Amino acid sequence: MTDRKPKIVVARHTPFLVTGLTDLFDGKGNRLEVKPVMALCRCDESKRFPYCDGAHAEKGLDCCKLPERPKDKMRDYVGKQITVHFNLGVCSHHGYCLELESVFDLKKRPWIQPDNATVEEIIKTIERCPSGALAYTIDGVYHDRLERPPAIKVTKRGPFEITGGIELETDDGSKPQCDEHYCLCRCNKTKNQPFCDGSHLPKKLIGSEN
Repeated sequence: MTDRKPKIVVARHTPFLVTGLTDLFDGKGNRLEVKPVMALCRCDESKRFPYCDGAHAEKGLDCCKLPERPKDKMRDYVGKQITVHFNLGVCSHHGYCLELESVFDLKKRPWIQPDNATVEEIIKTIERCPSGALAYTIDGVYHDRLERPPAIKVTKRGPFEITGGIELETDDGSKPQCDEHYCLCRCNKTKNQPFCDGSHLPKKLIGSEN
């Protein structure tokens, strides 16, 4: 156990260095071993996953943000009682929002229609967004975070889901859309290092922000 505030430090050629963390879970919610200082794999080749075992040293690790990635731009979808905000540039394409298909429907334009469900249903859906790509405004108040203890979840064949406001320090100055929750790439395929952009998926779930 540690009283240090959790922090993740990442550079272009290094794994994720995590300090001060107490809660690390697998995708089923089972607790994983934590140490005061530990390195988490971001090359997807460690035999001790999620922990780094140095496997990246053989091929080298070069994790840089690519210019062709979708640009950060928060778009607003205004409804009568709630405005939904979406930033394609940080979306990890989990697709949780698509389960509320009356509001989030890729076959419609605009693809987000806030008047097609209750405010409560929309809020519940947005709160499931792990990347920070979705937020909402009600009565002029912007909402993008929950009150949660610091934790990292290792999703199955997916990114590291960070919750609880764990500080992220990057060598290139990259910041998450929301500092309370964000997703870090662990397959080294993303164009938006160090954040997951869904490149691990067979195809993108969302290809447009209209």
